[in-house]
Amino acid sequence: MRAVQVVGYHQDLQMHEVDVPEATGPFDVIVRIGGAGVCRTDLHILEGQWEEKSGVTLPYTIGHENAGWVHAVGSAVTNVREGDKVIVHPLITCGLCRACRTGDDVHCETSQFPGINTAGGYAEYLKTSARSVVPIDDSLEPADVAALADAGLTAYHAAAKAARRLTPRDTCVVIGAGGLGHIGIQVMKALSPAQLVVVDRNPEALKLALSIGADHGVVAEGKQVEEVLEITHGLGAEVVIDFVGEGGSTAEGLAMTRQAGDYHVVGYGENVDVPTIDLISAEKNIIGNLVGSYNDLCDLMALAARGAVTLHTQKYALDDFQTAISDLDAGRVRGRAILTP
Repeated sequence: MRAVQVVGYHQDLQMHEVDVPEATGPFDVIVRIGGAGVCRTDLHILEGQWEEKSGVTLPYTIGHENAGWVHAVGSAVTNVREGDKVIVHPLITCGLCRACRTGDDVHCETSQFPGINTAGGYAEYLKTSARSVVPIDDSLEPADVAALADAGLTAYHAAAKAARRLTPRDTCVVIGAGGLGHIGIQVMKALSPAQLVVVDRNPEALKLALSIGADHGVVAEGKQVEEVLEITHGLGAEVVIDFVGEGGSTAEGLAMTRQAGDYHVVGYGENVDVPTIDLISAEKNIIGNLVGSYNDLCDLMALAARGAVTLHTQKYALDDFQTAISDLDAGRVRGRAILTP
């Protein structure tokens, strides 16, 4: 089969012919890929940011946002069968450790992460497990929802956590209306009655944000903190969700957060630098957000099936992987880029 692989850091990806994976274990599931999301984390992998953390042996197949059809299953798999349409949770988890048994499978003690530390989905087939596949509604197509497997799941996880404290009197600020942010906006609108303010430097992204549920759009051109404070009567927002996490957004996000409010950071790239006395005196909470759990993905797919969450995509043939990577790196992708074998 064709597979797009990392052959070296700070080098371009390459297409190789590799063997189709087989279901050798009782709970293995082989998925024929219908769509694989192109994520900014993939750019970070190529830049070497994950080299030490992942410890993966090169070359290996990249791609951690995947959906498709079940191609083959192991002898003990009962939750899906050949031909089923599925989206793939990004982690392969054990089901036996304390985290898995409490539903916190994102923190599985022995998890594998296809596309990060083992073979991923920039290919025609992917090997995963029965614990990782979520059947999707007949109305959904794999190429249309693939990026919900990670970008969407991350956005859902953060928005769902944030929504638990929000009431109709409150305000939530979303920083960044791009690939993750445009999903988070829809999730927040579906789960929370709070006023929703979106901050982005791109006016076109803000137009999209307003069309999918944002109540206010603020252009990030130097006065965004002041504008958010004006909207919130000088107090700041009860919740800020930062899907950017770099370029100064962390300091701005904290400045937009009211006393005793929650600042959720999702995007990464810079440090959160704040004097401890400021945290203590204002009782602001800084909350990190990783990808969501299997149950989070099931909930997200229920919203997608209802039409409450729609993924905006640009599709590329698998052979055009370099164009997709280049477009993402140059900021030419609106929503999420998807590779289709």
